[in-house]
Amino acid sequence: MTPRTLVILGHPCATSFCSALAETYVHAAKDAGHEVRVLRLGDLAFDPVLRNGYSEVQALEPDLLRAQSDILWATHLTFIFPIWWGGIPALMKGFIDRTFLPGFAFKYRAGKAFPDKLLKGRTAHLLVTLDTPAWYYRWFYRMPGIHQMRKTTLGLCGIKPIKTLLFGPVLGSTAAQRHRWLKQADALLGKGSFHVHRQSRAVVRHDHQGDSSL
Repeated sequence: MTPRTLVILGHPCATSFCSALAETYVHAAKDAGHEVRVLRLGDLAFDPVLRNGYSEVQALEPDLLRAQSDILWATHLTFIFPIWWGGIPALMKGFIDRTFLPGFAFKYRAGKAFPDKLLKGRTAHLLVTLDTPAWYYRWFYRMPGIHQMRKTTLGLCGIKPIKTLLFGPVLGSTAAQRHRWLKQADALLGKGSFHVHRQSRAVVRHDHQGDSSL
């Protein structure tokens, strides 16, 4: 069976290093024989605020209906996003709030403390950028954003994270370092047939500063 991979880019900026990681991963997945679809959250039109919690049904915008269809189509999901203030970006959190809904991603049943996992059988990769050294985020901050994604979001829905890669600090990184990180993203699928694509070349060449580095 051909793997069906959905890449979800959680950074809103198309020129970010996250975007370069996504481009590299997509090419690697196709080289490995995957069918691939891509969701660039910054390009979607939707309200990221779950206005009334779960007390009322909030109609899904067309882009979110298509996103749900893509999630159901996929056998593997890859989330690519930066860590901001220790956690995931607001855009990505809003996407999850609006899309991973009761009846779609999970379902509570009377008398059961934990919900049914409606998205089980799928796997996930997390590719995450930071401006904090990866070791510091792991051992001193205890990776709150990663635990949020792996355990309290994906795990609750039945999606099994199989690998997380942390890239950082991106701020002040050299072109050679970013090149090595792109090679890591490429090798994640086991092929290792790395070649720098057009957007990735621009990111490797340029020393980014500020938030755009992520």
